Amino acid sequence: MVHTQTGTAGFVVGVALAVLPVPLVLGAYHWLDRVEPKPARLLLFCFGWGACAATLVAILANDWATSLLISHQVGGGETLGASLVAPLVEESSKAAPLLLIFLFRRRDFTGIVDGAVYAGFTATGFAFTENILYIGRSVMDGSNDGGTGIAATVMTFVMREVMSPFAHPLFTSMTAVGFGLAAISRKRWQRICAPIAGWIFAMLMHGTWNSAPVLGPLGFFGVYFLFMMPVFALMVWLVIWSRGNELRVVGKQLAVYVAAGWIARPVPLVLASMRTRKQARALARFQGGPAADKAMREYQGFATSLALLRERVARGLAVQDFAEREQELLHHLWERKEAVEPVFNRVGEQEWYRTHPPLATAWAGPPAPGFGYPYPQRPGYGPGYGPYPQRPGYGPYPHTQPPGYGQAFVPQQQTPPQYGGRPPYGGQPYAPRAYAPQQAYPQQPYPYAHQQPVAPSPVQPSPAQASPAQANPASEQPPAES
Repeated sequence: MVHTQTGTAGFVVGVALAVLPVPLVLGAYHWLDRVEPKPARLLLFCFGWGACAATLVAILANDWATSLLISHQVGGGETLGASLVAPLVEESSKAAPLLLIFLFRRRDFTGIVDGAVYAGFTATGFAFTENILYIGRSVMDGSNDGGTGIAATVMTFVMREVMSPFAHPLFTSMTAVGFGLAAISRKRWQRICAPIAGWIFAMLMHGTWNSAPVLGPLGFFGVYFLFMMPVFALMVWLVIWSRGNELRVVGKQLAVYVAAGWIARPVPLVLASMRTRKQARALARFQGGPAADKAMREYQGFATSLALLRERVARGLAVQDFAEREQELLHHLWERKEAVEPVFNRVGEQEWYRTHPPLATAWAGPPAPGFGYPYPQRPGYGPGYGPYPQRPGYGPYPHTQPPGYGQAFVPQQQTPPQYGGRPPYGGQPYAPRAYAPQQAYPQQPYPYAHQQPVAPSPVQPSPAQASPAQANPASEQPPAES
C-alpha cells in the first residue's frame, strides 16, 4: 500500500531517508533497557506491530475519515482529520501492543521503564513507515510537477527526522506511563484509570503537534520550544529516575538472599549501580572471554528480575506464580554462582573502598589492607527480614564466612607463649629455655593493692557488627584437639 501511494522512486528514496534515525532512537531505548533487558521477541513484536499493523490501520482510517469530512463539505476537512482523527486512530493502534503485553505477559511488564521501552519500539516502527509515506509522496509530487521535488523532500526530512525524531515515541510514552503506573498500583480503579488517562494525554499532545503548522511559523516554533521540548525533557527525567529507582530496589531486595546464602555478599552492591554492572561485565569478559561475559549478563538479568519480583510482593501486589517464579530464578542464579562470584568479589571490594575510603591516623598510618571489608549488613536487611528460601540441601543455613569476614575489629590481649607448653593450632612444641636458676628474673611483688595488674576486658562488638558466627555461638564448633 505504501508503494502504491509513493511510486517506485518515492519508495526507494523514502526508505533510504526514513531508516537514518531508526538506529539512534532504538539505541536510546536499548540503553534505557539495560537494567532488566526485555525479551528480543517482544521488542521485535512491538516494532513490527508499529511498522505494519498500526500504520495500515492509521492509513485506512485517516483516508476514510478525511474523505468523509470533505464529502460532507466540512470546512478544513484535512486539518480536522490531522488534529482530531489522526491522534485518535494512531495512538489507539500504537497502544494495542502495550495492552496485549500488559494482559498476557505481565511478568515482562513491571513498571514505567518497561512501558517506555515497549512504546518506544512500537512508535519507532510506526514513524519509520510513516516517514517513508510522507517523503515518498513529496518525491512523487515533485516529479509530477515536472521538477525534482528536492526542496519539498528536504523540508519533509528536516521536519520529521531532524527536528522531531522522538515525536511519536514521546506521544506513545504518555500511554506507557499510564500502563506503568497500573503495573505497580494495588487499587483496581487506579489500574483502570491510569492507562486511560495516559492515552487521552497522548492524543492531546499528538493533536497539538499536528495543529501547530496551522498557527504559522511563529506559532509552530512556540509549540515546539515551549510545549514539546519541556514535555520531552520531563519524560526523559521521569524514565531515568524510574530506572535509578529500580537499581535501588535491586540493592535492597537482594540483601534477603544474601542472608540465606543464595548469592554472595557483594552482589547487591555491584548490581545497584550501572557503573559497577558494566565493570563486572568487562572484568568477566577480560578473564573468561565471551562465555564468562554471557554468564555475567544472564546472572545480572536473573538477579534483577528476582529483586523486582520480590518488590512487587512487598508492595502488596498479587503475584499468583510467585513461588514457582522465585524458585526458577534462584535456580538460574545458583547454576552461575561459581562462575561469577570471583568477579563480584573483586568489583565489590573496589566499590566498597571507593565509597568508604580508609582514614589514615597521624600516629598509626593507614589501616592494614582488608580492614573494614566486607561491608557490614545494612540495618533492617538481615536474616529476620521476611521469609526466604534456604539453600538446597542445607536446611537452616548459618552462613559460614571466611575468618574475619564482616566482623568488627576486636583488639586481643597479646600474651607470650609458655615455653615448653603446647602451642596453638597444633604447631611444634617450643623447646624449653636452658636458663640457670640464678639467671631467672624473680617476679617483683606489688606492695600496694592498687598496683595489682588487672587483665583488660576484651572489646565486645555491637550486635549490628557481629558476624553470624558471633551472633550464634552454638553454630560454631570448637577446634579439634591436636
